[in-house]
Amino acid sequence: MSDPNTHGSSTAPEAEDRSADTTRSADANRSSQTEQTQKAGFFTRHPLLTFILRRILLTFVTLLGVIVVVFFLIQLVPGDPVRIALGTRYTDEAYQALQQASGLDKPLIVQFFSYIGSALIGDLGVSFRNGEPVMMLLLERLPATISLALCAIFVALLIAIPLGTIAGLREGGAVDSIVRVISQFGVSIPDFWMGMMLISVFALGFGWPSSGYTPLTEDPLGWAQHMVLPAITAGVVSAAILTRFIRTAVIDVSHATFVRTATSKGLKYWTVLTKHIGRNALIPVLTVSGIQLATLLGGVIVVEVVFAYPGLGRLIYDAVAARDYPLLQGAILLIAFIFLTINLLVDVLYAIIDPRIRIS
Repeated sequence: MSDPNTHGSSTAPEAEDRSADTTRSADANRSSQTEQTQKAGFFTRHPLLTFILRRILLTFVTLLGVIVVVFFLIQLVPGDPVRIALGTRYTDEAYQALQQASGLDKPLIVQFFSYIGSALIGDLGVSFRNGEPVMMLLLERLPATISLALCAIFVALLIAIPLGTIAGLREGGAVDSIVRVISQFGVSIPDFWMGMMLISVFALGFGWPSSGYTPLTEDPLGWAQHMVLPAITAGVVSAAILTRFIRTAVIDVSHATFVRTATSKGLKYWTVLTKHIGRNALIPVLTVSGIQLATLLGGVIVVEVVFAYPGLGRLIYDAVAARDYPLLQGAILLIAFIFLTINLLVDVLYAIIDPRIRIS
């Protein structure tokens, strides 16, 4: 028989060795985890900043893609842009001079990289029609478009928030049915028809201004008078769209468990409406409002043409009519930049309101 004392003395060192190995392994794992945490610590500790940086990078890549697409789409347009731009003023000397000035005498690949490099630093070329820098022409029209877009989205929200909220809270009732009919009618109305009706009633009937634009800094009253009819015309469709989204958002949130829990606890109806339903319904509405604002900032071409409004939309219309390709390219790129910037800001606000967005 083996001596138990001898057996015990032989197994004790083995147990100690196993314990030491386990301790070293645990220490090594903890050290590895600490190193990994330190390496990824910045992004882990700053999820919102990481989200913003990712969105900025994605926006830049998208804008670069838009620049490439716009360049090659313009190349596919039939006809010689230089000959078209000269029109009745065409001569061989004028043709060669304009072709060299616009860089169209160079190979396509050289034009492509030159265009990308210039566009990224804000140089959008020179207008064929009047020989002025495209960026200067766009910036001259931008304040008028910003004024119209902000006023139109204000009109839209002023109409959509009460109608959508009331319809959502009275789901299936008479008020809900009326609001849905109104919103469907608003979406179906053509912009030009709405503008013409407003001109017929208010401009011809009451003498309201129906064309032109007065800067706010020069004459606030004149600015407001010139802004009313175009803003209502541009805001009606946006109001109808926003009303639908607000109604749907209010209905979805009203059926949520946390709203029923808050109501069962005896909270006041106004408290439940503002702190629980309103705040949570704001998230999807914010996205749609941002898209509508970006669309309006891009220039409402029909509205600006109907009211002879000197904004980006009217500038695009004139550029298409005159076949002014550099101006058209620049306007499209500016609209894309505005649209992407607004979407970026909406995404950031979305992440601030709902932390789950930046975590995911």
